Amino acid sequence: MSVSYSISLPDPKLARGGEPSVSFSANGADAFAEQLQAALADPAWFERWRLLQNDPDEVDPSMGVTDPAASVTGRQDDLRINLVATTTLPGDILKHRMHVLAGNHWELRNVR
Repeated sequence: MSVSYSISLPDPKLARGGEPSVSFSANGADAFAEQLQAALADPAWFERWRLLQNDPDEVDPSMGVTDPAASVTGRQDDLRINLVATTTLPGDILKHRMHVLAGNHWELRNVR
């Protein structure tokens, strides 16, 4: 069953994770949505992140689950960017991906 996660980036220019190759690099709502959708749907994104870990072989393979049908929309609201991610992925996976993409510069606003 798909769940919709409402996510807010209060200051989009700060929404960057610690590793540029797997972090947001976007500047607009559509680009942020596209990058989050890739992180949820494309196994290559997880593989890039996994290979950056100290011991990639020890990374729990269940963290690499993807949802090829995931969809993300983005909307600019004044200075803030609001994203809605609809996916079958568990909340813990979504939160992990958001932390990697945006560091601590994001808010989970609603789950439906």
